[in-house]
Amino acid sequence: MSLIKRTFATFNKYMTNFENLGLSQDLLKAVQQMGFESPSEVQQQAIPVLLQEETDLVALAQTGTGKTAAFGFPLIQQIDLGKKKTQGLILSPTRELCLQITNEIEKYSQFIGGIKTVAIYGGASISEQERQINRGAHIIVATPGRMKDMISRKMIDITEIDVCVLDEADEMLNMGFYEDILDILKNTPKDRKTWLFSATMPKEVAQIAKDFMNNPQEITVGRKNVSTKNVSHEYFLVGGRDRYPALKRLVDVNPDIYAAVFCRTKRDTQKEAEKLIEDGYNAAALHGDLSQQQRDLVMKSFRNKQVQMLVATDVAARGIDVDDITHVINYQLPDEIETYTHRSGRTGRAGKTGKSLVIVTKSELRKIKQIEKIIGQKFVEEQLPTGDEICKKQLFYLAEKIATTDTSKDINPFLPQLEEQLSDLTKEGLIKKFFSVEFDRFNSYYKKQNELNTPSATSKDFEGKGGADYGNENRFFINLGRKDGLDWMQLKDFLKEALDFGRDEVGKVDVMDTFSFFNVDKSKTDVVLSILNNLELNGRSVSVEITEKKSKGGKRNRGRGGKRDRGGNNFNKSGKTHRKGKSSNFNSNKNNSKSKSLSRRRAKNSK
Repeated sequence: MSLIKRTFATFNKYMTNFENLGLSQDLLKAVQQMGFESPSEVQQQAIPVLLQEETDLVALAQTGTGKTAAFGFPLIQQIDLGKKKTQGLILSPTRELCLQITNEIEKYSQFIGGIKTVAIYGGASISEQERQINRGAHIIVATPGRMKDMISRKMIDITEIDVCVLDEADEMLNMGFYEDILDILKNTPKDRKTWLFSATMPKEVAQIAKDFMNNPQEITVGRKNVSTKNVSHEYFLVGGRDRYPALKRLVDVNPDIYAAVFCRTKRDTQKEAEKLIEDGYNAAALHGDLSQQQRDLVMKSFRNKQVQMLVATDVAARGIDVDDITHVINYQLPDEIETYTHRSGRTGRAGKTGKSLVIVTKSELRKIKQIEKIIGQKFVEEQLPTGDEICKKQLFYLAEKIATTDTSKDINPFLPQLEEQLSDLTKEGLIKKFFSVEFDRFNSYYKKQNELNTPSATSKDFEGKGGADYGNENRFFINLGRKDGLDWMQLKDFLKEALDFGRDEVGKVDVMDTFSFFNVDKSKTDVVLSILNNLELNGRSVSVEITEKKSKGGKRNRGRGGKRDRGGNNFNKSGKTHRKGKSSNFNSNKNNSKSKSLSRRRAKNSK
């Protein structure tokens, strides 16, 4: 580490452009051709070290800080064109990022004749990729899954590579590629150089550095896991059912928004994108269920700004490399707190400023404090705009757009007829009519909408609930369980659909063999009881009741020989569960099949 600091201190005094980094003339021509003016901090630190030393490297820097060039330039400069073998391997988590890196490497090497770069990823013809490899590939850019597959089929040889780059290492590990990476690296020479680039440094990344690297030097741009200072962070507190209306307000109050909207699952991503499209917004979904051709078309439309809002899962969004994104909207917070850093890094790129907005319910406020610790920045609580504020913003945005629009000569032939048609209107009348066309659209909509702002968060809201004290929530018993073919996620979906609740209005779902428990805000108690107690599922009448509350002594009542489930509910040896006002008998047959782990289900659903 001390060597890195000394090297950087020596160069930092003089480094104002790429000429000082030790790059070849051909690479400098590419730099000039691409319009790069000065190297970013990670480029200033990494490039001289990688060019001058035979070393492994761990580089920590946020998304959008120029990491591809930081490893791309040194890798290209070290390629021996006299050798036809593959000399460099770059692993990246997604197809989009794989293609993006390949495109960048080709641009960097455009003035070096003969360098061949091949992209290897799933969703495309594996035989065609094999043909490209056989024609010669100095550098391979690959996703771990497809790379491992081609190695096992003996379609590819990486036994003589000089450099292996692990790009977005934390994300590859989050996606479950640890074993794939291990298998791939077993097929590389022991004396290879390994360059690991990552936005965050969770323990899994530290472990991979320990297992696969030889005394790696470390470069950190800013502090570990800290968000770029070009991005401001705001949150908006809403009720669980108001998440989508809140999103619409945030979009409407920013008429020139160009945003990435993040959801947790593929299903929510598709659903919210469809809602936006139905409501007249230029939106598109990006998630793992789309074919490669569909994903390419979506990304092309987004880069060309034909799509104003890209609604994406965290996994699919790893390939988003667009410098002009104005906002990142966290429609739902990620399950893994560290993932927030990747999301917010989609905006505020290339020296520009951006905003990361979070739509959050009270039950999620604890995560805000956790994220603040990771990113090293404070969130600001903001109020959602009122309907009047939105209408005013849209009105004056239109006025500014009209004032700055260049007039077209093609309209001149129609001017006499237009003047005649509008001759009865005064200047004031013409302005009123012209702007009313757009103004009335928003005004008529928001006049019918209730304001969404909730009371500001207090310090207690950020502390969360402990033990079995559910605060402002009631815990409910329901006579449905695993015997009805339900796991916790399926039951939660059933309850949300039946009650017409938002995702976060049903919580703490615990599923047993023949019954289950869940939490809902106390204010919705009557709705829960009246709706669910009149339903049937597969011919069974649904029964829902409030579970027993704590006794005055602070301990939950327990029957003789009784046991408690995770929700703190009471069972006696005969299999009875005590509920409010009465008890009922339930079969206690055991279900021996184990459900898949929550983490595995979430990972699969988020791709």
